[in-house]
Amino acid sequence: MLVSEMNHLSLLLHLIFFIVLNPSVLSTSQDQFVYSGFTGVNLTLDGVATVTPNGLLELTNGTTLLKGHAFHPTPFHFGETSNGTVPSFSVSYVFAIYCAVPVICGHGMAFLVAASNNFSNTMPTQYLGLTNDHNNGKATNHFFAVELDTSQNDEFKDINNNHVGIDINGLNSVNSSKAGYYDDSDGNLHNLTLTSYKMMQVWVEYNRDSTHIDVTLAPLYMAKPIKPILSTTYNLSRVLTDMVYVGFSASTGTIISQQYVLGWSFGVNRPAPTIDITKLPKLPRQGPKPRSKVLEIVLPIGTAAFVIFVGAIVVLFVRRRLRYTELRENWEVEFGPHRFSYKDLVHATKGFKSENLLGAGGFGRVYKGVLQVSKLEIAVKRISHDSKQGMKEFVAEVVSIGRLQHRNLVKLHGYCRRKDHQRHCIRLALPP
Repeated sequence: MLVSEMNHLSLLLHLIFFIVLNPSVLSTSQDQFVYSGFTGVNLTLDGVATVTPNGLLELTNGTTLLKGHAFHPTPFHFGETSNGTVPSFSVSYVFAIYCAVPVICGHGMAFLVAASNNFSNTMPTQYLGLTNDHNNGKATNHFFAVELDTSQNDEFKDINNNHVGIDINGLNSVNSSKAGYYDDSDGNLHNLTLTSYKMMQVWVEYNRDSTHIDVTLAPLYMAKPIKPILSTTYNLSRVLTDMVYVGFSASTGTIISQQYVLGWSFGVNRPAPTIDITKLPKLPRQGPKPRSKVLEIVLPIGTAAFVIFVGAIVVLFVRRRLRYTELRENWEVEFGPHRFSYKDLVHATKGFKSENLLGAGGFGRVYKGVLQVSKLEIAVKRISHDSKQGMKEFVAEVVSIGRLQHRNLVKLHGYCRRKDHQRHCIRLALPP
């Protein structure tokens, strides 16, 4: 007996615990419900529609040319009134639409009240999963819808690619308006972009006595504006049947788009219950991931350092090339003896250091050195551009002395000419 009571108590506690932790599951009675998120909600889904692990109702998943539907699992009986007219009802829902390219986004979504929840014969793209190319506008469709359309279709006489429309049995809206809301303080119209991927709230209200339909749109966290964005008069008793289903429909075209519903409430002959926006699920991150602040700081510094480093390498390379740049003229081919590179002379004389200086005269200075490859001892006369020895004298020395052979004359072993007009004569050093 005690064990049985404990089991009942445990079951009761689990039930209370589930309700507390799942406040979105508040479907009550036969004339109203409210979902502040869809975790644990038993919706009727088809197509690509699904409920994500964190409670988002995802009508489309980014796949192109597909559709998705989501309906409240049980129908509402609209035919129980004494005169058979459709009762007053109201709906509120929070949505967000993502488009990979917002300026040329694909197609949108719609809230609908319909005689059936079977829309398997409908088409995606501009038909929003509501009709197909054969039955659009037919009275046998028996549905009322409020579309949030993100693509302009001339076929349905759409006003633009960012509008709200009231549809009866088809996609040719009986009335439509660009998306936005009226400010209560000054009455000005503020535009909204349906594809901004920002959460917005929609209110739809139908009055049985006046057959008046109001549609109001506003950013999330804003109180419902007094003036609706869209209104019309239409007797839905001529459209809807005794039993109706309420839900959503969405579709994609050739451009990637995703439609989400975050919260939803519905009431018959009463206002739609308030959605607890503090409990709404979070939207998934779309597009490129934001870069970390550390990366934003380090990357420019690293890039600048790399550019400076590469620039320094280029400057050093150019200077090195200029340092060893030499001149060659036609006379050198016919008369000149062996020519040395300036680089070899720099290495041989250890950079023309003063410790290798043998002497100086009017024509320049003479340095001793050792060729790196042959290990041959040489004397290098370095003639600067301001020397008294002109170019003609230098050429004469190279051509004439380069051909002389005498045991008392130090042989002219070669020469070098730089771009800055410095000239060098290289003679073999006298034997000790």
